[in-house]
Amino acid sequence: MKKTHDILCAGSVLWDVIGRTPHDMRVGSDEPGRITRLPGGVAMNIAMTLARFGLVPALLSAVGKDHEGTDLITRCAAMGMVTDHLYRSDLPTDRYMAIEGPAGLIAAIADAHSLEAAGDAILSPLENGTLGSDAAPYTGVIALDGNLTVDLLREIATRPSFAAADLRVAPASPGKARRLKPLMSHPGATLYVNREEAGFLTDTTPATAFEGAEALLAAGATRVLVTDGGSHGAEGHRGRIIEAPCPAVQVSRITGAGDTFMAAHIAAEIQGKNALQSLVMALETAAHYVSGVDA
Repeated sequence: MKKTHDILCAGSVLWDVIGRTPHDMRVGSDEPGRITRLPGGVAMNIAMTLARFGLVPALLSAVGKDHEGTDLITRCAAMGMVTDHLYRSDLPTDRYMAIEGPAGLIAAIADAHSLEAAGDAILSPLENGTLGSDAAPYTGVIALDGNLTVDLLREIATRPSFAAADLRVAPASPGKARRLKPLMSHPGATLYVNREEAGFLTDTTPATAFEGAEALLAAGATRVLVTDGGSHGAEGHRGRIIEAPCPAVQVSRITGAGDTFMAAHIAAEIQGKNALQSLVMALETAAHYVSGVDA
């Protein structure tokens, strides 16, 4: 099979509508700010960062047949992504809307109904022989996001078509972290979570990224990356845990930071960097992102 990509990104590919204001907000506030519409979603955010590192990501997701979906696919292709395997849905293209203030995220709504309705249709290329099958499972890296349904994530944990994959898993949001539990025991799974999400997955209250990694490994996870805001990041694998501090920056945006961290870490490892170098590069890339200097 001729290689056309470096990594698969499976999950949400949608439009991000983000409103940002430098003013403090509360319920009922009406403040001036900036509103942007950009390609987004966990899988999309990861793919965009990977593309900036010179890698070619292929997308596995559901995108509507509406003009917003067509526009989104055009934007993805222009950024160097492979869009051939996207499932075109009859439902509207998904959207995510968030409001951010000076302290970070205030509120958000994720409209991912098309992705949820598509179910395992987005994964058919991994099972129909296009990219892999039960008999010849895909052996490359798959970035998987927690916006997939609980049932589908549970199936992926035991599907033969995913048995040989290097799975890199993101929860999408703290509220969806617990749905990743079935994937913790997958021998090829690496979980990328923040300290709060590590607590949800282990029913503990870790005080640091290091403690979060400890708790996840003790609960049966194969490999984990845990972040803790602007403090430290930790990587744990087979009982060994390393950590590194996050660079200090002025935060100007939050949405997509975790996805950027994950993608940078994957890119570092593909480039051949060791565990500590990969963790440091991921933390530095995420810090650069939240500073907004390239916005």
